[in-house]
Amino acid sequence: MLSKVEFSGLLKEKIYLLDGAMGTMIQAENLQEQDYRGKRFEDHKVDLKGNNDLLTLTKPELIEEIHCSFLKAGSDIIETNTFNSNAISQSDYSLEHVTYQLNFEGARLAKKAINKINPAALVAGVLGPTNRTASLSPDVSDPAARNVTFDYLVENYQEAINGLMDGGADIILIETVFDTLNAKAAIFAYLNKCDELNFEIPLMISGTITDASGRTLSGQTVEAFWASMKHAYPNSIGFNCALGAEQLRPHLHAISKIADTAISLHPNAGLPNEMGDYDESPGAMAQLINEFVEDQHINIVGGCCGTTPDHIKAISTKLKGSKPRLIPDRDFTSMLSGLEPLFIKDESLFINVGERTNVTGSRKFARLIREKNYEEALDVARDQVESGAQIIDINMDEGMLDSEQEMQHFLKLLATEPNICKVPVMIDSSKWSVIEEGLKILQGKCVVNSISLKEGKEEFYERANLCKKYGAAVIVMLFDENGQADSYERRCEISQRCYELLVNEINFPPEDIFIDPNVFAVATGLEEHNNYAKDFIDSCKYISTNLPHAKISGGISNVSFSFRGNDPVREAMHSVFLFHAIKNGLTMGIVNAGQLTVYEDIEPELKLLVEDVILNKNNESTEKLVDAAMKYLGGEENKEIEKLLWREKIVGDRISHALVHGINKFIVEDAEEARLSLPNPVEVIEGPLMDGMNIVGDLFGEGKMFLPQVVKSARVMKEAVAYLVPFIEESKTEKAKTNGKIVMATVKGDVHDIGKNIVGVILQCNNFEVVDLGVMVPTETIIETAIAENADFVGLSGLITPSLDEMITVAEEMTRKGLKIPILIGGATTSKAHTALKIEPNYKTGPVIHVIDASRSVGVLQNLVTEDKRDTFLEDIKKDYVEVRERLKNSDSKPLMKLEDANNNKLQINWDEFKPIKPSFLGTKAFNDIKIKDLRNYIDWSIFFRSWDLAGSYPKILKDEVVGEAATQLFKDAIEMLDELEQKDIIKTSGVIGFWPANQINHNDIEVYEPDSNLVLETLNNLRQQKPQGTRPNACLSDFIAPKELKKIDYLGGFAVTTGLGVEEKCKEFENNNDDYSSIMLKALADRLAEALAEYMHEKVRTLHWGYAAEENLSNEELIKEKYQGIRPAPGYPACPDHSEKDKLFSLLEATKATGISLTESYAMFPAASVSGWYYAHPESKYFGVGKIGIDQVEKIAKSRGDTLDETKKHLRPNLD
Repeated sequence: MLSKVEFSGLLKEKIYLLDGAMGTMIQAENLQEQDYRGKRFEDHKVDLKGNNDLLTLTKPELIEEIHCSFLKAGSDIIETNTFNSNAISQSDYSLEHVTYQLNFEGARLAKKAINKINPAALVAGVLGPTNRTASLSPDVSDPAARNVTFDYLVENYQEAINGLMDGGADIILIETVFDTLNAKAAIFAYLNKCDELNFEIPLMISGTITDASGRTLSGQTVEAFWASMKHAYPNSIGFNCALGAEQLRPHLHAISKIADTAISLHPNAGLPNEMGDYDESPGAMAQLINEFVEDQHINIVGGCCGTTPDHIKAISTKLKGSKPRLIPDRDFTSMLSGLEPLFIKDESLFINVGERTNVTGSRKFARLIREKNYEEALDVARDQVESGAQIIDINMDEGMLDSEQEMQHFLKLLATEPNICKVPVMIDSSKWSVIEEGLKILQGKCVVNSISLKEGKEEFYERANLCKKYGAAVIVMLFDENGQADSYERRCEISQRCYELLVNEINFPPEDIFIDPNVFAVATGLEEHNNYAKDFIDSCKYISTNLPHAKISGGISNVSFSFRGNDPVREAMHSVFLFHAIKNGLTMGIVNAGQLTVYEDIEPELKLLVEDVILNKNNESTEKLVDAAMKYLGGEENKEIEKLLWREKIVGDRISHALVHGINKFIVEDAEEARLSLPNPVEVIEGPLMDGMNIVGDLFGEGKMFLPQVVKSARVMKEAVAYLVPFIEESKTEKAKTNGKIVMATVKGDVHDIGKNIVGVILQCNNFEVVDLGVMVPTETIIETAIAENADFVGLSGLITPSLDEMITVAEEMTRKGLKIPILIGGATTSKAHTALKIEPNYKTGPVIHVIDASRSVGVLQNLVTEDKRDTFLEDIKKDYVEVRERLKNSDSKPLMKLEDANNNKLQINWDEFKPIKPSFLGTKAFNDIKIKDLRNYIDWSIFFRSWDLAGSYPKILKDEVVGEAATQLFKDAIEMLDELEQKDIIKTSGVIGFWPANQINHNDIEVYEPDSNLVLETLNNLRQQKPQGTRPNACLSDFIAPKELKKIDYLGGFAVTTGLGVEEKCKEFENNNDDYSSIMLKALADRLAEALAEYMHEKVRTLHWGYAAEENLSNEELIKEKYQGIRPAPGYPACPDHSEKDKLFSLLEATKATGISLTESYAMFPAASVSGWYYAHPESKYFGVGKIGIDQVEKIAKSRGDTLDETKKHLRPNLD
């Protein structure tokens, strides 16, 4: 057999001449139905006329004769008559069963003709494109629909290649490529065959430029097409069909400039005339071809539609003695592609990766995906591209998602959005199955994030080989079997090992290797962390010097994590770090563009301090930078001192008074006086302190004390206990007895903890020991701690819907371990119904109790610890949950509408009368200088009081007969803390907004476009109400954006804001001082300030940045009541309940880079005091709740995303009927 290397050698010797148009020659025979049937198919039930490939079996003499005519005209390569010889195409004729034979006989006939005329000629076994497209939707109303899968294409091509090779083909020719993904499937099958034979079969690839746009039918440019094909190392790349030679001239020139392989061309005989015939004469065509040869563009040439042996003869005569194009040396430029190419060269600038389409890092995108709000999710991606992201990272790893289905579906939608899919995609997942689903969807050359040696060489080889077959570059994380590389030596060792395994063992293209040497935080106070940045920089130098053509990636902002909330220091650290890393070879990464400053502009003293830290120049560098950072922040705390008559009472009464009124000024001296008067220090806790807390508990239970007061009481109690602990340990007396011990945690993926902390305080006030594990706590940590602490209860908290699944996981794991510890469930998204339906049935060894709010927690635990009440209490709970399940099961609510009917009942807007207002800018803009004083007037105080379990509207609540006194004191404390926040700059605000051209598509989706082109950046997928709405329309957010078919560009906005930078650090300081009250107060205020910042930014958007309501002048009350035009729905809320869509928003905004807000794997925003959402401007836009949706909408979403139905159901579970 002819080898690939041998064929390349032949192509250097002369210009090889292909044959002409088989179809044109057959058409000239004017064959009838019987000619196609022959004897073998004379009784076939389907008409066969037009099935030219079948003539290989029914009129072989004709096919052989045509081959011979082209050989006599001078052809060096004969193409088999197998353009449609695949089961997909032959299914039109019910002849799928003969496809192997068609290919086998097609190759045999061509070889037979060659042996008669020119034994030196070669057989090119043709693989046509099939009559279906893997990356294009056949349904204009469903952009995620596909009429063929990658796997089915591979199966079809595999059968065809088997027949062609068995029949004697010398070359495989993948031709007339109008959908690059189809061609990638053909390449996958081809590479499988090469592996099977352990032999490299010669390969030619020929694409089709469909019109003057210079793109394939599936939208790729010439350069992007080559980047997508290069991994096959074809012997030639070129173009055929659709256009004549003259029209293909610029595209031939473009491919010739960049391809390091031979160039082929077999154009049509000009453009068809009005009758569909081709008029370009053999001489005219030969003259054009000769010009291409003289320009050194051609290695292989022939003809397509309309070309005859006369055309081939004329070309052969004209080119006699001509020299072929010189094939360049191998090009090691890193080439990625979407619809457009991304070439990464040594001189290329730093490459920005948009990370907001990542459900683990973007709460908004996560919510959007969970809510199936793909339209807005695509907006996230679109915004990233508009903001300058050159690659977009897409990650669907989240517990409530069917990650495979979501990845598949989202990428299918993305493929229909040219403004987004113009850039390469980084498929990001810890699950190989998810990555592989993504690889089967993308026509471009993507990046896989990631592979590593973590699980050993065998898996590493397997996955790298598959990436190579799919045509993907890879990010190599520096893990090996022993863990993560955290030193310079380990980084060098693992990077060298990975590189050698890839390049030397499996021939992986070195230019397709992106090594991530791991960016870690420095200046943490731990000595072992001091060299992390320098090790990274040195590793970049090592990799760029010792691993030829490999590239380097990293997550830059990690390096400054220790200085969250101190923007000047972070900006300086990023700039210094990047300055040195890029100089040493860093290629691409993720960095907050808003937290960068020009290296030369950094204040000299600060630059010196930062350089010392980044490069670890001395042992004092961290301490010096910390001291400087503190100077930037500065400030001293002010505290109120109260002096009252109660100080004249006996010590026990003073302690009770201090606890009830939350006064901590004198608690240490009172605790000391009590200690000296009692036999041992434990009796102070069990005596006066618990007496006081019992009064607090009674008053709270009677509704005479309120939550903020109870939290203050707990602060006083903790300070007293902290003072007494050393004396207790010294005296070796037993610890004070408690009512029981509870392990509490906000579950994995969720960062919200205000409610949990309040419950903890209340329980401590009632003599329960609380072990608080904090936020984002993995299941195994919760269970291990419960066992180690011999806990009596486990309390699980969560605010976002993905947390519900995490709670189920905890219940399942506790069952598996045979635990019987009662589980308490609480949080904003939890409910008795969900607990009864989903959690309680999965905890088969113990009880589960839903606690509706903080005030009920004590009663629940008291029932559980009281022997004569426990069994009855649990039995009542169990019966109640059975009744809940039965009630929900037998619910007679109205059946949902079919999605099609709901779509038909959408909001009807008179778009002819609507003229969209163009925002003042398109793209994104960051705001990092908004002051607390600017936000105070936007605070919704009613919700603030509600977070403290004080019901009532502000300001009326301050005069309420029941809670007025508590509310007034709470308000006073809040104002004092606000003043302090404003004066001392304790917390930082940050925000980003963006605007993009947009249109509604397919009823429920929104395409978000690149501002300066029609390329789709992101497609947002919204959910539509399916519950019957009576006379009202079934709402969907996409209704508020102008439909694409009207050819009227509309606009969509997005935002992400935070007031949480610095909150965690200050709260930790409070908690270390036993001041839970101030900690909870700060978190509650930060939450309200975040909403205030969102309100402030929305007002600026309406009146200034978008300006569609420039004359608006509303009061704060009117703002709170949403009296303005337009809406700002947030992913995870009723109008767009899918949290996973948040990643699209964060991607479009590049929100993490711009603001420092990140998304957890469950799409919770961190810091927790953050808000994000979309801006809709249409006058008829309004808020609504999606409510329950039907399985048909879920199926549509699953199909659109390419996810499994189960995974999609999991994401939409809260809304699934």
